[in-house]
Amino acid sequence: MRTQVAIVGAGPSGLLLGALLHRHGIDNVIVEQRSGDYVLSRIRAGVLEQVMVDLMDEAGVGARMHREGLPHDGFEMAFDHDRLRIDLHGLTGKRVMVYGQTEVTRDLMDHRAQAGLQTVYEADGVRLEGWEGTRPAVVFQHGGREQRLEADFIAGCDGFHGVCRRTPPPDAVHTFEKVYPFGWLGLLADTPPVHHELIYGSSGRGFTLASMRSHTRSRYYLQCRLDEKVEDWSDEAFWAELRRRLPADAAEHLVTGPSLEKSIAPLRSFVAEPMRFGRLFLAGDAAHIVPPTGAKGLNLAAGDVGLLARALAEHYAGSDEGLDGYSARALKRVWKAERFSWWFTMLMHQFPENGGFGLRVQRAEFDFLCQSRAAQQALAENYVGLPL
Repeated sequence: MRTQVAIVGAGPSGLLLGALLHRHGIDNVIVEQRSGDYVLSRIRAGVLEQVMVDLMDEAGVGARMHREGLPHDGFEMAFDHDRLRIDLHGLTGKRVMVYGQTEVTRDLMDHRAQAGLQTVYEADGVRLEGWEGTRPAVVFQHGGREQRLEADFIAGCDGFHGVCRRTPPPDAVHTFEKVYPFGWLGLLADTPPVHHELIYGSSGRGFTLASMRSHTRSRYYLQCRLDEKVEDWSDEAFWAELRRRLPADAAEHLVTGPSLEKSIAPLRSFVAEPMRFGRLFLAGDAAHIVPPTGAKGLNLAAGDVGLLARALAEHYAGSDEGLDGYSARALKRVWKAERFSWWFTMLMHQFPENGGFGLRVQRAEFDFLCQSRAAQQALAENYVGLPL
């Protein structure tokens, strides 16, 4: 097989890149290790920045998002018994869109099928060849035989555990990592949300996030220990703990029900530099991970593929300036998002090892936010997403 851009990974970043390239008239094939059903079953982010919304529109896949998504002009912060609303639209003129990653993926998959673009699912033993030179290729097993996909470029959109970042020699990749001493226990339920906007909460019992996927489907998170197991948390235990941590007025509106999904996710900050190796380009979780506190993971991946799609379009129009500058431009944006996600995580979570001094600093930071419009504006600018 032969294509212009071989994309490894059919998650939302790989699919969005494929749709953007197609919009520019650039041929692309996606190779994915898992099945399409598995990719769709992954429960992930649900808050889309303006940049992500704009890229969905640019790719021609934004119609259902605008029809069914929930535009949010702000969100709530709760610190013990005190509340602060961050007026995103009033502070920045922008808003975010609540629309689940599963729905984003479904829209992109449907668009790809309707456009007749090729995606190879359940590709085993994927490996990359020739990425250092001028004839890169993705080699894999499919249908009982080895297949070779030759391309001008390879885009590594295959996530933190994928093959693309592991392909260059270790001494060519510089990594930076912070592992947090807790995880998030998440529950998805077909129940109405407790509030029309997200609530980020911090209390003596730990962090809480009250989120939603629609007017009838809620997503809640609780800070938990890393050694806890999902099996240790019945639905009843989760709802009881959530009620304890929510602000009292929100807890009064809590509607409980059977969980559709429960899981525990560890939190980490991670960056791999650079994001280009010859004709191999990394994007999304293949290059960086952020804690989910600031809703940056999917959005940061979208920013990467937005930059990469434009750079590839410039290449086929006769200029390599965008490709040559891709890694540096993407990493500047990545590190700003890493800083914000780290800051928001440090503000809202319990860190017992920091003792009383740490608690007082968190309280002072929240009080400063309450008193300073400039501080609220800085938070809002980062939350709605920095421009490409």
